[in-house]
Formats: sequence, C-alpha cells, structure tokens
Amino acid sequence: MTGDPGLPRASIVIRAYNEARHIERLLTGIRQQTFTRKPVEDIEVILVDSGSSDGTVEIARQFQAPFPIHVVHIQPEEFTFGRSLNRGIEQAQSSLIVIVSAHIYPVYPDWLEHLLAPFADVQVVLAYGKQRGNHLSHFSEQQIFATWYPDQSQARQDHPFCNNANAAIRRRAWEEHPYDESLSGLEDLEWANWAAQKGYAISYIAEAEIIHVHQESPSSVFNRYRREAIAFKHIYPHQRFGRLDLVRLVTSNIASDLRQAAKQKVLLQSISGIFWFRWMQFWGTYQGYRHHGPLTWQLRQTFYYPLNKIQPQQQPARPVEPIRYPDLEKDS
Repeated sequence: MTGDPGLPRASIVIRAYNEARHIERLLTGIRQQTFTRKPVEDIEVILVDSGSSDGTVEIARQFQAPFPIHVVHIQPEEFTFGRSLNRGIEQAQSSLIVIVSAHIYPVYPDWLEHLLAPFADVQVVLAYGKQRGNHLSHFSEQQIFATWYPDQSQARQDHPFCNNANAAIRRRAWEEHPYDESLSGLEDLEWANWAAQKGYAISYIAEAEIIHVHQESPSSVFNRYRREAIAFKHIYPHQRFGRLDLVRLVTSNIASDLRQAAKQKVLLQSISGIFWFRWMQFWGTYQGYRHHGPLTWQLRQTFYYPLNKIQPQQQPARPVEPIRYPDLEKDS
C-alpha cells in the first residue's frame, strides 16, 4: 500500500486484442470506482495491446481523465499471456498491480477497493475476485464460474488457484518471479503456485465481483482448453489426462449441467450448448495433454488469434448500488 491507507495507489494492467466492443465498458467501470466513497484518482491504467485493428487503442485513449492511460504495444508473433503482463508491469509505477482482461467489467463501484484490501496483510502477494457471466454466457460457463468463484471470501486460501481476468499482485513479488513467458496459458496458476511454495498468502475476495464476457464459438472453447492443458502439463508434469478421464468428465459434467438447467427451468434453450461446450472443453484438454513439442508461431496463431453438481445460489445482498452501464442493451 502507498500513502493514505484509505486510498491505495494501483496500476491497472489490461491485456487487449480487438476489444473495441468491451474496452469502453471496462474503462467506464474503472472510472466509477471509489475508495471509502471518494472518487478513484490515484491510479494509472496500462493497456497492453497485441495488434488490435478495430479501434481498441483509439477508444482507450479517450479515457485520459481522471487517470492516465499508457499504451504498450506488443507484436502478435511475440504474444503470450505472461509476456504481455511482464511488459505491462515493467511500465507500472505503483507497488500494487491490478490485472484484468479487456472483456470484463466491474459490478460495483467498490470492486477495486475490495480487491486491494487484502494487501494490508504484508504476507499477501496475490488477491483475486469473483467472476460471473452475463445473459449471453454459455450455461456451462456459468456453472464453471459458480464452482470456481464462490460467494464467500477466503482471506488465506490453502491452494494456488487464481485467475488473471480479475486479480492483483504485489510488485515486489513479481520482481522476484516474473510471469513465465513460455507458457501457452495458465501463467496465473504457475505464478500462484510459486507464491504458495514461497510461503506467501493468496486471498479470494467475493466482493470484488466482475462480469466476464465470454462469447466463444466451439472452436474457441476447444483452443482455450487445449492451450491451458498444454500449460498445465508443463506446470504439473506428473499429472495425466487419458481417455477414461475424458469420458468420465464429459459425461459427469453434462449430466450435472442438465440437472441444473432443468432446476433453473432453462433446459430447452441450454441443452445443445451444454453438450457442445462440455465436449469441446474436455476434448481440448485431452488434446492438450497429447501435445508434444514447442509453442510454434502457427500454434500461437491458433490459440490467440483464431478466425473467428452445483446448486443455484441466490446472490448475497450488498448495500452498494451496482454500476449502471448504458450500453448493456447493445448485448440484448
């Protein structure tokens, strides 16, 4: 933390590629953030753009107040998630680094305050917040969010899971261990695993809630889980994922999703998406485990630049009015 503990300074690093549809909403949400009911001003935003051609950078440059926005360019052939983060953090001026994807947006104006609060504990080097989908999210994706991001916070969790779509880290820890630039994905898990092994603390903050907009085609879902499986195998080389795992996880997750969709009375509109999403998720995972060899430029193109049992939970009430986004009707 720096300066006034009620207004911690932070650098927000955003990774983006052709995110013109979403970047304005994210920056609007950041602009609406408050610290102990004071407007957010003592931050900077660093946009790491990897070759956008749709006006993403031009839209971002319009948001130069009340905080500065710095643009860092990275060539598509250089891109990995870890490399883009390292380039952005190198430019950051503050001791706390907030990491977000360009296609998320905060739900509440105290999102940033809650996400940074755990760093009052000097042992905490990583905090991450809740993620939820919107009305356009695939049903199975919503089930994943509900499983991975519960409604209860955990000040010190006992495992290394996290997600860099909505996270914050302490810069001095990153200086000890920058993000692995060789991984095809899961650079966040590798970093969290390192932090846990070093004895640092990781916090999960349910109140730091964002909407994560994933509108992926079947091939995009396949590629996402394939690249993550390649990375997971690198991080945990003794783990295995065979044909029996494929069959077991496809069938069990489809069955669970169908039950939940029936309980929520959305089965008819969700059934086809449940089948293809779960198949692509685990078929991609299986193929990722079978991959051998380097992460070539052709493979990176495929991954990053493609052609185009859960109980329903009632959201806990919060005494905070959510941010109103005038452009949300565009997604209807």
